[in-house]
Amino acid sequence: MAIPLEGIRVVEIASFVAAPACGALLADLGASVVKVEVPWGEIYRHSLPRFAGYDSEFPIAPPFQMDNRGKRSLTLDLALPEAVQALHRVVAKADVVLTNMLPARLEKYGLDAERLLAERPELIVARLSGYGPEGAEANAPAFDYSSYWARTGLMDQLHEPDVPPAFQRPGMGDHSASLSLAVGILSALRTRDVDGKGQVIDVSLQHIGFYIEGNDAAMTLVTGESPPRHDRRAPRNPLWNHYECGDGRWISLVMIESDRYWAAFSRAIGRPEFETDERFSDGVARYKNGPELVAFLDETFASKTLEEWTEVLGAQRLIWAPVKTVAEAVVDPQAAANGSFPTVQHPEHGAFQTVAPPLTMSGYAMDGTAPAPALGEHTAEVLAEAGVDDETIALLVAAAS
Repeated sequence: MAIPLEGIRVVEIASFVAAPACGALLADLGASVVKVEVPWGEIYRHSLPRFAGYDSEFPIAPPFQMDNRGKRSLTLDLALPEAVQALHRVVAKADVVLTNMLPARLEKYGLDAERLLAERPELIVARLSGYGPEGAEANAPAFDYSSYWARTGLMDQLHEPDVPPAFQRPGMGDHSASLSLAVGILSALRTRDVDGKGQVIDVSLQHIGFYIEGNDAAMTLVTGESPPRHDRRAPRNPLWNHYECGDGRWISLVMIESDRYWAAFSRAIGRPEFETDERFSDGVARYKNGPELVAFLDETFASKTLEEWTEVLGAQRLIWAPVKTVAEAVVDPQAAANGSFPTVQHPEHGAFQTVAPPLTMSGYAMDGTAPAPALGEHTAEVLAEAGVDDETIALLVAAAS
């Protein structure tokens, strides 16, 4: 099989999730990705399950493994002038520089896009930031919790009217941003094949939030109004709602074209009289009488457990899903059938499952099973490839140990 990014060299100067996740995708596609880390290792590398509240002694950080698979690790203490010079030599052989370092720090180390492109016009510089390269907050630090979740309206929107705002789970905005960053890099590589010129790719977590909530943001832009929050007690479409089952578990109905499914749904839940009830005869009637219908459906779904409803609704061609816990979801047979959770064979810690890359290719195997590198595992090797002399390599390896 042809390897999509064979021969492409990426230097990743980044930490945490979004930019490294992009680097992992590029490595999945066959690029050689060098991850530049501080000598003590970034916090994400040390984020063990027990630190996040899991009752587990698993000895490495599973999310770090997922977002740094297949890379080589170069540890440098950039407080040393020799380390900065060595990094420049590594960058000089790269096709892509991938970073989420703030602009002021990039400039401090001579790694700003303007300087890099002046020296090598064919280079592609891919930058991930919280708020974009322009404006007063271009140098503002951010996580997706702040710039993607809270700042864009997502946090305010995704909760019922009478409960506090929802708390984002780790990496939601970051992994969305990583996909956009990878698309930009692949596009820039394609255009460079044509004209030989590099360029700068910018992705901000704030704008990714607007893109992810694009349906709502587009509506708000033309109306000037924030979208009405979903209220499950009075939804616009009671068949696009969630209901509690008799065992306290929940079920999600997603029949957006409600008229198409109403008759079959009414029969499936044992309420055939609903099919001809004037109060619920079409989508408009169900909207007008939504609170009354929701009350009926609350009573109906409370009459059986989630397992019982799964059997009942599973026999019909309806659009719905059980609301699963993450522990249940990762053993879903449908996910297994599509290879969502491949097994990594780690050289020190044995076998464990991880999350596969977000796409498959019929002409190229991409299973995401490569382990992340040990801290500084490839420092001497990468520096030697860049032409750094043996004495400086020894100095930098010693400084990073």
